[in-house]
Amino acid sequence: MTGLSKSRLMSFLQCPKRLWLEKHQPELAQISAATEAAFATGHEIGAIARQLYDPERTGTLISGADGMAAALRDTAAALATPAVTPLFEATFEREGLLIRADVLDRQAGRLIEVKSSTACKDEHVTDCAIQVWVLETSAVPPESVVLAHVNNQFVYQGEGDYRGLLVEKDLDAAIGAQTHRVPDWLADAQRKVTGDCPDAAIGRRCRTPYDCPFIAQCWPDTDYPLGTLPGVSGRLDALLAEGYKDVRELPAARVGGREAQRVWRAARSGQPEMNDSACKELAALGWPRYYLDFETIGGPIPRWAGTRPYQPIPFQWSLHVEALPGRLEHAEFLDPGGELPARAIATALLAAIGTEGPVLTWSSYEKQCLGTLAGFCPELAEALAAVVGRLVDLLPIVKRAYYHPAMQGSWSIKALLPVIAPELDYAQLKGVRDGSGAQLAWAEAVAPQTAAARRSELREQLLRYCAHDTLAMVRVVHFFS
Repeated sequence: MTGLSKSRLMSFLQCPKRLWLEKHQPELAQISAATEAAFATGHEIGAIARQLYDPERTGTLISGADGMAAALRDTAAALATPAVTPLFEATFEREGLLIRADVLDRQAGRLIEVKSSTACKDEHVTDCAIQVWVLETSAVPPESVVLAHVNNQFVYQGEGDYRGLLVEKDLDAAIGAQTHRVPDWLADAQRKVTGDCPDAAIGRRCRTPYDCPFIAQCWPDTDYPLGTLPGVSGRLDALLAEGYKDVRELPAARVGGREAQRVWRAARSGQPEMNDSACKELAALGWPRYYLDFETIGGPIPRWAGTRPYQPIPFQWSLHVEALPGRLEHAEFLDPGGELPARAIATALLAAIGTEGPVLTWSSYEKQCLGTLAGFCPELAEALAAVVGRLVDLLPIVKRAYYHPAMQGSWSIKALLPVIAPELDYAQLKGVRDGSGAQLAWAEAVAPQTAAARRSELREQLLRYCAHDTLAMVRVVHFFS
């Protein structure tokens, strides 16, 4: 019998081929910065859960560092003690299926699954049903099951007090419809993982409920994958089942709305579509011109008093200033950590951004960031509101005017830049290349245990990445001007 973990069985339920590849060819997995950030988030929320469910620190954490056999032995030893204290990451096995329970509240007879999401999802119910089936024959079958997830209305008051961060949802009724199916799932998974690599239809499940790290192994190597067509998501599985793989293969009647038609036409012609609307709109802008970009931190566990879970708090900005055509200067700010960075960030920005001239951004995210800063710095709210009044969002301007087939259905600046300024392609950056990577880098940089040399390296990566964002906008404006 092939042993499987709960996570492997969840992979099987998403796609049998994913499970097979995880088992036999894990080196083919491509882990994104966003996925790494999600892993880090899970560890953080798990630590907070241990604090909340064991305030007296009498519980036992079962370490998996020495392997699952050791974890099983340690769990059995902990259960043999007379003290009815909580267990964390307790490990159990049934018929070759291994689970690690986030929290076993032995006093109340509860199994508590902890998630960093702000709501209960279908996959969480399945996750808990698998655990309950394994625990049914254990020494501690749960009397009730709850999901503890993040309360996005929680406001941190400081002093390490996170009471109220997690809210519980009773899952007893929900898991009842699934627990009896676990033996069939397990038997099927064990058969599939020990055989040849199974065939698997591609489609929406490749990203639902989680992004599969083996997508590159399954999707056809085509210039314009069908999934890049705007608005195709709800029809994707049906179109793939009919044999369509590339945007260019679709007949006009099956393409979709105006935006999809635009992408389809460019893919078929191989030529960009462009009009002069961006040129006219950008030519009307005054001088000086400011190009602004923020980087933010916003995980499930608030760092500073007065902040909420997942509230994006700016910790860095880059500002390219074009006083006149050909005169380009750069200013930047990166908070080194410690106190809430809002006031330092806002004060430095207001000193650099002047009082006149358009402030160019890519999307409305910077408007949200300025609003966040104003909320924390009411004495600066009027000045920050004045900056908001000067904002010019480049994204809709460019979207109305331009599309190149190499952008593959996206108008993100990372999709546009390789087309109009290939020497500034984000892929050429070392270290931090996207927002998720920036959050990971900042968190590591401000961690007390990070060595000074590493902290300096991360700082340089963050400054280089954020400056790249604003320089990219400069090049966009020059391209259309």
